[in-house]
Amino acid sequence: MNDYSECLDIARQELKLAQAALRLDMANYPTPIAGCDEQFNHLLDQSQRVCNALAALEAPNFVPTPRKLETGQGIESR
Repeated sequence: MNDYSECLDIARQELKLAQAALRLDMANYPTPIAGCDEQFNHLLDQSQRVCNALAALEAPNFVPTPRKLETGQGIESR
């Protein structure tokens, strides 16, 4: 296994732990929840950030391959 692959696996595990902790905090949050409840809104924000980070780790990235057709020409990527 490559070093970076192991790091990415650890990042996924840690983000999933954070996601579970946030879900538990949100589930145990006292009701009623007002629309201006800063603490709950902060939990929602953190939950979305963790979700976005997990999605970013799973999303394939397009990396263009530069090609020089002839010496002196520009780089073409498709």
